[in-house]
Amino acid sequence: MTQRCRACLLAGLAFTTATSAQPPPAPADSPAVAAIVERARAAAGSEWGEAVDFLCGTTGRPNRADDSEIMPTRVFDNLYALGRSGTVVWALTTPDGILLIDAGYPDQLESVLLPQMRAAGLDPADVRYVLIGHGHSDHFGGASYFQQRGARVALSAADWELIENPPPAPAGAPAAAGLPPPRRDVVVADGEPIVFGGVEITPVLIPGHTPGALGFVFRVADGARSHTAALFGGSILLFNRIPDDGLRQYVQSLERFGAVTRRLGVDVEIQNHPLYDGFGAKLDRLANRRAGEAHPFVVGQDAYQRFLTVMAECANAQLARR
Repeated sequence: MTQRCRACLLAGLAFTTATSAQPPPAPADSPAVAAIVERARAAAGSEWGEAVDFLCGTTGRPNRADDSEIMPTRVFDNLYALGRSGTVVWALTTPDGILLIDAGYPDQLESVLLPQMRAAGLDPADVRYVLIGHGHSDHFGGASYFQQRGARVALSAADWELIENPPPAPAGAPAAAGLPPPRRDVVVADGEPIVFGGVEITPVLIPGHTPGALGFVFRVADGARSHTAALFGGSILLFNRIPDDGLRQYVQSLERFGAVTRRLGVDVEIQNHPLYDGFGAKLDRLANRRAGEAHPFVVGQDAYQRFLTVMAECANAQLARR
């Protein structure tokens, strides 16, 4: 074999190896699935294109324990964002102390949550209440720390059961690290307001991601203006982990949450897994906001409902692909 032919052969082998390492392209959507995705894009308007790409696509990702930390931020006069870009803890301040929505990862209390609270001017000793969006450890992780210091911890009955009777870990999975789960405390009832420090929070059961996932609706302040915020605490990030019945239930939960938030006039969208709602860009805009400018987290009532429509239609698209 000549030197030139040997080079050709090596080049061909390199090309074959490189191309064989690439994942196969996703199959084209059927007309029925494509129509659902188009409905989602129509609902997205100019605000929620990122949500369509993430939720209707096939390359979404879960939140990760090593997602970048965010700058602890006072988003509204009485609401702070803490944690990581993929897993946010929200701190609601009241005259009677701090109410946390979620508590981060069980092994990141000392490394992330407490330092960020202090950096934001929040005293962890002032935490009196912890609401948990659903019964996975990246949400209840730090709750037992605050519970041991007198805070109440609230979750739905179904997800207290999930915490107390978790599914077996996959074979070979490392042992769970960090704090133990909280003890069963406040059992949240669907639609029954939680009143703390003069703030009323409406919980809504939204099963699908877990049997007892919760959404929360409450008021926030921006100077002299008051707005109504909603947090859908059971977002599905990886649809392939949810069975068909769970996805159908999830869509029903989104429709029901839409009805509740429409009735309550929700105009502020926040998430505990803000991987698809422009969270980072909104934080940047908030940091550079000038007096009189619109608040980046105030999206308006119509846009909030279209956000939920995108979530529901993308779940329908993922279900139809099966």
